[in-house]
Amino acid sequence: MLNEQELQEGLSELSGWSVEEGKWLVKKYRFPSFPEAIAFVNKVAGIAEKMNHHPFIAIDYRKVTLRITSWNSGGLTALDINSAKDYDQ
Repeated sequence: MLNEQELQEGLSELSGWSVEEGKWLVKKYRFPSFPEAIAFVNKVAGIAEKMNHHPFIAIDYRKVTLRITSWNSGGLTALDINSAKDYDQ
């Protein structure tokens, strides 16, 4: 699990991500259309499968919210930071 300094350093490498409840990395994405939002979710699914690290995904028309945590570690880890970077690409 990341300590506070490591978490802040990781967040500084991300854009638009925040920490919620001390254990979730969260970001909301907005897309021009519903099909584009779904295409993004499909890309996230492919990345998550390769990493074997799956986010919670909420789809609300053109808005997609990703929530990431490492359950087995009890909080946020470098894997969560790396996942967020990959989703943003």
